[in-house]
Amino acid sequence: MGRDPILEQARILLGRTKAKRPEKSMLLTGLRGVGKTVLLNEIERMAKAGEYGTIVIEAHENKALGPLLAPHLRRLFFDLDRIAGVGDKVKRGLRVLRSFIGVLKVSHDDVTVSLDVDPEMGSADSGDLEIDLPNLLVAVGEAAEERKCAVAVFVDEIQYLNQKELGALIMAMHKVQQRQLPLVLLGAGLPILPGLAGESKSYAERLFSFPDIGALSEQDAAKALREPAQAADVVFEEPALKEVFRLTKGYPYFLQEWGYQSWNLATASPITLQVVEDATATVIPRLDKNFFRVRFDRLTPSEKNFLRAMAELGPGAQRTGDIAESLGVKVTSLGPVRAKLIRKGMVYSPAHGDMAFTVPLFDDFMIRAMPDFRR
Repeated sequence: MGRDPILEQARILLGRTKAKRPEKSMLLTGLRGVGKTVLLNEIERMAKAGEYGTIVIEAHENKALGPLLAPHLRRLFFDLDRIAGVGDKVKRGLRVLRSFIGVLKVSHDDVTVSLDVDPEMGSADSGDLEIDLPNLLVAVGEAAEERKCAVAVFVDEIQYLNQKELGALIMAMHKVQQRQLPLVLLGAGLPILPGLAGESKSYAERLFSFPDIGALSEQDAAKALREPAQAADVVFEEPALKEVFRLTKGYPYFLQEWGYQSWNLATASPITLQVVEDATATVIPRLDKNFFRVRFDRLTPSEKNFLRAMAELGPGAQRTGDIAESLGVKVTSLGPVRAKLIRKGMVYSPAHGDMAFTVPLFDDFMIRAMPDFRR
């Protein structure tokens, strides 16, 4: 599908949040390379154009949520303090943040935030993130409300939050929405995200919408290649467009790569099928090195074997039992490696007992990377 409906949904969400009307926050889901981060960036621009205060973070496997948020919240409170207004909600928010920082269970190197204010005793200082984060984000929302503005929190790669952190974030948004405060969460993650959110808090589906960002249709993929070229008086021939779609399956990251290399190789307009075929010889090694290999190199040997067995079975989702049979092991023995691959964001379960790659075309790469696999 095209991206315009998602951007329109975000526009409505931002408008309703600023007007303090109830609306679900938005968590974009989809495979790698579908353009979730690009969409988040565009929504951030929309928020800033609407005079939102914004916080933008990317979740990491090995970094806690609190230290990621703290410096951005400090900057946000100071920005709010410069807006004319009455009352002391912003100053209280800074004291709540000071309390929150004081109980973060991380090393000093992880938190580079200093606040020359006294902590707000009894607020966000329990050391339990599921208690403290809701208190903190409510304080943010109240400060924004007092200054007659709104705040948008953007979290990319949100599936990397651990269960406690995701649960705390969901609880925080629950409290914010109950109070109809002008604060909204916009995130992006892999297809496992709706399941993770539901497992963490059963009421998550009432708080969030989960738009699925898929590959582009053949028509939209052709448009994505054709329109920028036409702006420079260059034309893609129809067979060339069809070949790019066949190779990329409509995934935006790959469309960009094939389009870029085809553009570089073409000596004149139009860009022909032969140019695309010649570009493929350049694109595949580039993708292997810059897109696939960086993920492959993070894997253990047992994880690589698991994924290679999946690839051997063909594209699409594969039954865990078939993967075990291909490896010559019992299904029960695959549990730990399967869990690690899910945690690393390499695979997900689209249905019970099935496994699929989170990275499009990774099955082809695994065959190239490990050609000697045997059943």
